[in-house]
Amino acid sequence: RSVPEAAMAAERPRSLFALSAAAVSRSMAALERDVWALPGHLLRGLLPLLTVFYLERAEGAARRAGLSTQPIWRKLWDDVMKTRPPNSESITCWRKKFLETFFSNVLHGVLDVSSDWRLNDRHFSPLLHSSPHVSQLTLCNMLQGAVELTAEHNHKVLENLAGSLRILKFQHLLSCDQPIRRSLVLLLHRLIHHGSVSQVSMCSWPVPDTVLLVLILSMSAGFWRSGSALAYHGSACGLCREEDKAQSQESAQEGAERGCNAEREGSNGENQKGSPDEAEARMNSVLSGPRSPPLRKLACEETSCEVPCDHTSVQGGSSPRSSSEQLSCHAVPRKTRRRLKPAVGRKRRCLRRSRGHYADPEDLYDFVFTVAREDNSGLLDKTRTTEGENTENWTSSSPGSPCTGHAGCKKRGGPAGIFSLKAAHRFRSVSTLELFSIPLTGETCRALSNLLSSWVSLENLVLSYNGLHANISCILSGLRALSRHPECRFRVLRVSDMFSHMPCMELVRCVLSALPQLHTLSVSFDLKNHLEGSRPEENPSCSEAEIPESCLEVLEIRFPREPLHATFLLPVLKASKSLQQLSLDSPTLPCPQELGLLLEVLKECTPNLKKLSFHDVNLAEHQKEVLLLLQDPSLQEITFSFCRLFESSTAEFLSEIISTVKRNSSLKSLKLPGNRLGNHRLVALADIFSEDSSSSLCQLDVSSNCIKPDGLLEFTKKLEGHIQQRGGQIPFTHLRLFQNWLDQDAETAQEALRRLKAVCSVVNDSWDSSQAFADYISVM
Repeated sequence: RSVPEAAMAAERPRSLFALSAAAVSRSMAALERDVWALPGHLLRGLLPLLTVFYLERAEGAARRAGLSTQPIWRKLWDDVMKTRPPNSESITCWRKKFLETFFSNVLHGVLDVSSDWRLNDRHFSPLLHSSPHVSQLTLCNMLQGAVELTAEHNHKVLENLAGSLRILKFQHLLSCDQPIRRSLVLLLHRLIHHGSVSQVSMCSWPVPDTVLLVLILSMSAGFWRSGSALAYHGSACGLCREEDKAQSQESAQEGAERGCNAEREGSNGENQKGSPDEAEARMNSVLSGPRSPPLRKLACEETSCEVPCDHTSVQGGSSPRSSSEQLSCHAVPRKTRRRLKPAVGRKRRCLRRSRGHYADPEDLYDFVFTVAREDNSGLLDKTRTTEGENTENWTSSSPGSPCTGHAGCKKRGGPAGIFSLKAAHRFRSVSTLELFSIPLTGETCRALSNLLSSWVSLENLVLSYNGLHANISCILSGLRALSRHPECRFRVLRVSDMFSHMPCMELVRCVLSALPQLHTLSVSFDLKNHLEGSRPEENPSCSEAEIPESCLEVLEIRFPREPLHATFLLPVLKASKSLQQLSLDSPTLPCPQELGLLLEVLKECTPNLKKLSFHDVNLAEHQKEVLLLLQDPSLQEITFSFCRLFESSTAEFLSEIISTVKRNSSLKSLKLPGNRLGNHRLVALADIFSEDSSSSLCQLDVSSNCIKPDGLLEFTKKLEGHIQQRGGQIPFTHLRLFQNWLDQDAETAQEALRRLKAVCSVVNDSWDSSQAFADYISVM
């Protein structure tokens, strides 16, 4: 393959070496092994002329020669992607970043590989070559990417993703037809159940397809029933088939041993019927037999059993299955199941499938829903009813339960949302689930709650702007059941929404009462409930009950302009002796004494507190409390964000702040964004690093503080003087300058930034202050 003439003209080789390097790059298919053996000074000139495929393969040779390919990959990004990636300063490997984005763009048809000679080589498949570098993948719209990845010609691509992919995201999904859903099932089964995906995120789905949503959730939790949906191009999943073969042999051997024992015991009649274990072995033999019917004939013949919101009765973990726990991925004809069912001795009987919308025999998603009527409840046998009655219902017996009396958690069956977990095949599951801007109905919340109750591999759950309202109680019910599991790993819960269903502190108390093992809790609401009549009455048991000792380390609360009462926070802090980080956002202080009471509570109850943050709290009249916090020897990071610190202060207050920080050797980070420091206060802050200072301050954040270029330059000069006085050694390492008025004098700003970057790491942005001011005026 020859390099396009335009590219050759752009290169304009002016030496024999450049001409030779260009010729070698065009013949890499024949010369590759010889090229990797070249000395470093020759390889350095050749690397920029390689295609992305050979450049990726050159990594080992470049490393041995002491060369870095990072600048080349960065230039490729600028030339091909033509965008600045978010958080570009934190990117440590541009090769991975480029190839991961390259894979996604090619998969979704965004990038035409023929547009640049460096992206096009007939010896390589773009998807196959870049797939080992993909750790995060986003699927969107009609899931075209899922269809492409499960196509037979991309089998090796899917295998590579199963080993490399860690984060799978779904964005802006739309309803799709049955073939696309089958492709999604295959993809999830390979990447989650037999792969390495540990996080599933879904976002921006204003009108979610409930069947599709519950399908993704259930497969993320490791659940899927044995059925034809797992067939791959006409044959069952190879990995499942191998596991089933091993299990079938083990079951057959156990059955034979039991048969011999039964004959020796001479039991009458029982041997003819067969024991439940023998029947189970026979069924496993049928399930894992080599002859599986075609995909269309293996239609879903069995509907899910009706299961109440009975979390503690759900068994099984989310970790990879042992051979004794595995079922087959093959479907079983309905007649076979009915014939074997008495021998198996199942405790539950499944209801007849509804003839409603999901009655299509080709529908892969009948298993998701319990389509049951009230008059069918009699079909449930007494054993399962007793089982449900004996199960502890935390909503009624647990003090402080927010779910008390909530119909969603007690409702049996219903039109949709609750499916049989015990009847499903259990696979590997993910550890992180994130749902952003996806409305969750009561039915969907009950389905999610049912999944959560036994999702033992789950460590992080993020629910953001889902319109939960009262359904938060149902979610907590499932998490409460999960916390009782001996293998539970759940540690992080983040809940944010537009409207609060209950006061923030009450919700925090309920969560900690239900989940004492939680390490991180974040609760955030924008507004109070706008419908006064819909706001629930306070649950006295939740408000008054003592919170058990918790493992909480991080607590973040964003109040919807609710008053912060130290007396309400006191029980939470008393139960959280391990708390290391506390963030309070947008609370109102009902009286001037309240902040002082809060500081007393913090000092008394949280000896391990290291980070304290206040955001959008009016501290203009609380100068004494601010100084007390700055001199606290236990705090390492303090944030006063948009707290109006200097709104009504005097010059003496700033001097006291500087003196206090200079004496505090434990404070490492001070963040003061949005406090209208201005030029003169910024310059004064440079004295924190004076020769007589014992401060250990490493990070200073002065973003959004009306700082102009001349003020920043003066601050820099003063800081340089202090550094010189201290022999060139100060602890200061990071300065954040986002959204300041540095565009008013670009030349002065550049000089200040250049000199600052010689002293510390500076993070800033190209912010248009004039446009921001116009936006501010427009909303006044």
